[in-house]
Amino acid sequence: MDKEKLIKKYDNQVDVYKRALNNRTLARWRTELLNDAHGRVLEVGVGIGSNFQFYNRENVCLTGVDFSPEMIKAARKTASACHIDAELLQKDIEEMQFESDSFDCIVSTLTLCGYPHPVKVLNNFNKWCKTGGTVLLMEHGLSSNIIFSNTQKLIDPLFIKATGCHCDRKIINIVEESNLKIERTQSHWSGIIQLIWASVDK
Repeated sequence: MDKEKLIKKYDNQVDVYKRALNNRTLARWRTELLNDAHGRVLEVGVGIGSNFQFYNRENVCLTGVDFSPEMIKAARKTASACHIDAELLQKDIEEMQFESDSFDCIVSTLTLCGYPHPVKVLNNFNKWCKTGGTVLLMEHGLSSNIIFSNTQKLIDPLFIKATGCHCDRKIINIVEESNLKIERTQSHWSGIIQLIWASVDK
């Protein structure tokens, strides 16, 4: 999908993201994952700032990136409401360059579904994150249930057209193909949701 069309698609989903802010299940997963966020943190695909309330403000210095101007606009309001100091950048993470070893922790929640080159993105995380740093992922992908997974494969073209992201990616496999080292995982909703704690491997 053309990038400008994709950006507009996400611009138009701000209200959908806002309605999910108080989802208790997502909140529980975000709480557990982001408890390990620390130091200088890069959050990619920051969206409207759905993770902001789950960071320990005393432990993080946050940089958030998203290519949607409407998402960034909403994220600034969320940051203010959550009293979190965040540098928010309207940029395409696949085109950005940070110095090596710039961050202590990198966070991605529900973003690997949309990147044209997800392994390349993860390898950049490995480069940008310091040795001994942490990469925290909460992603959705292909179910371990064959009935669900066959349905996901069938509807994926329509899902991309409607939402801008894939629903049939094998998230664990994608991370394993990257330079990151998986430390532990949690699987939910018949494998559709994966929580991944990864370390940097240089």
